[in-house]
Amino acid sequence: MDSSHERIRIDPNTCGGEPCIAGTRIMVSVVLDNLAEGLTPEAIAEEYPPLTVEDVRAAVAYAAEHPAR
Repeated sequence: MDSSHERIRIDPNTCGGEPCIAGTRIMVSVVLDNLAEGLTPEAIAEEYPPLTVEDVRAAVAYAAEHPAR
């Protein structure tokens, strides 16, 4: 597992077991939805202060490797 996946956590007790950015309740799907709406990684990090641009990139990497999620 590369370091980007260290930023993603799946816990059945958090957000119904959906993949989230570690240390937050921000789901990978929320990050992807924001990207799909045209926000840049920098804008997403501004919109969600706990996130960094690296977290956004980790969410994209995770989604690319787990398309069923």
